[in-house]
Amino acid sequence: MAYDLKKEEDVKEFIENLGIEYRFGCFSEKKPDSCHLLGDYLEGVKRDFAKAAKVYRSNCDESSYAKSCYKYANYNFLGKGCKQNMDEAYDYYLKGCSAGNADSCLNGGLLCVSNTPVNAQREKDYKQGLELLDKACLGNNALSCYYISGIFIQGVKDAINKDMSKAFSYSLKACELGNMYACANISQMYHKGDGVEKNEEKSKEYKEKALDMQKQLKEQMEIQFQQGTQKL
Repeated sequence: MAYDLKKEEDVKEFIENLGIEYRFGCFSEKKPDSCHLLGDYLEGVKRDFAKAAKVYRSNCDESSYAKSCYKYANYNFLGKGCKQNMDEAYDYYLKGCSAGNADSCLNGGLLCVSNTPVNAQREKDYKQGLELLDKACLGNNALSCYYISGIFIQGVKDAINKDMSKAFSYSLKACELGNMYACANISQMYHKGDGVEKNEEKSKEYKEKALDMQKQLKEQMEIQFQQGTQKL
């Protein structure tokens, strides 16, 4: 059947049929990707977060579907569709991480090392946190690489020694993955000879790289702002 997506009735029918398709794929055909799409449908279209949470959890538990583990963990972290539960969030970030989701590794690692108010009651585990953050970094999560570099730049009293060589290594990867702040840090490290042999030419190269990223980001924000004002 062809839909005219300019007509409101056709759009509504198309959306309803999507839900039917995802339910069939999930419950009848037992397809994990269909179950995850059903969760997204319940979340984004129906705005039924409680049902979406149940679908994500079931798909994680039964199929180890990494994205569903990550979404259910986020729901617990935010208290969305379920009661806020940091321990449950952490457990499902671990499941998502084990299933290969780098964002799950990042968030699980952050729960081990962060001092945010929402996470204040959890006991810190820097060893486990670094392992999870490193796994996320290996999965090419730029923020995780940058976060670890910051830990080694500052060190953590009675837990992690300052190590500029490791900081440089993680900053370099974060920069290569597109993290502007990591590129700026690499420039400073080359300039000062922190964790790497001093090299003014390299320092200039990474400074220009960071500035170029900053320029691109500014241009993107200006385009988004202009598009937003045009819709008003």
